[in-house]
Amino acid sequence: MKQDRPRYHVTVAQNEPDVRKAQRLRYQVFVEELGSDGPMVDHQNRLEVDQFDSYFDHLLLLDAQNGDEVVGVYRVLRDDQAARMGRYYSEDEYDLSTLKASGRKLMELGRSCLSAEHRGGPAMFYLWNALAHYVYEHKIEIMFGVASFHGTDPDEIAQSLSFLHHNHLAPENLRTRAQPDHYQNMNLCGKGDIDRLTAMKKIPSLIKAYLRLGGFVGDGAFVDHAFNTIDVCLIMDTEQLNEKQKNIYSKGVAA
Repeated sequence: MKQDRPRYHVTVAQNEPDVRKAQRLRYQVFVEELGSDGPMVDHQNRLEVDQFDSYFDHLLLLDAQNGDEVVGVYRVLRDDQAARMGRYYSEDEYDLSTLKASGRKLMELGRSCLSAEHRGGPAMFYLWNALAHYVYEHKIEIMFGVASFHGTDPDEIAQSLSFLHHNHLAPENLRTRAQPDHYQNMNLCGKGDIDRLTAMKKIPSLIKAYLRLGGFVGDGAFVDHAFNTIDVCLIMDTEQLNEKQKNIYSKGVAA
């Protein structure tokens, strides 16, 4: 018997209307839900836009049960695309010189979001599985990008930032560092003073997912008042994933 079509599937944006769909979902999540703003945010048309969108690939998660509505997005920038752009998006926040000097094939991740009604189910798995295929196809060795805590008061998440600093700091050869003009120390509590349950409770799900896959964080955080977030830089060396983690992340990718 013929199997039903899966509810979700992922495609790469092919044209400007596709990118607009990604920007519209980003507006719903980042602007309407989380209170962010920026100089290029188009409130009239409800689009979260920046000047770098045209350089990135945009992975779109489509919901087949609702006319292929875009319900999840991931914005990715390979090193060859960054060369054309002249920089990486996150270089305003982080010194990436260690990654750029590594000689490894890099890819920056960002603007990841799901519409509220699709969180907590299989939707993120489909989006991550598509990302794994993309990584495999382009032979990416190092993935990195900023991920965010909601709000701009470091004291409110001192336990979480300190937990990341003490337990998941990237090795020196891959360690990014927040730019000196806005470096926010993450070492706000001694390691012995951290309550793990309290710390983990406030760490966003996306960050915890990267940590489970062997990800690290850079040195220092960035307080982004325009976006109403505190950002940390996540780094993942795809060669360092153990086999169990790799199987979870890249399920369905041919060897």
